[in-house]
Amino acid sequence: MAYYINDECILCDNCLPECPENAITPGDPKYIINPELCNDCGNCAEVCPVEACIPGTDVE
Repeated sequence: MAYYINDECILCDNCLPECPENAITPGDPKYIINPELCNDCGNCAEVCPVEACIPGTDVE
């Protein structure tokens, strides 16, 4: 199951270099994780200071 980024994202850039699949891209107003590229490693969640990277699908 892929991760997604919720509305708590503060665009801090911590997650971008941590993604081994380059699945995270800048969006407006938050970063976006491409679920087809995400390998569910959780690196993004480990470095997110506001816990905006969540396992599952974006249902917002």
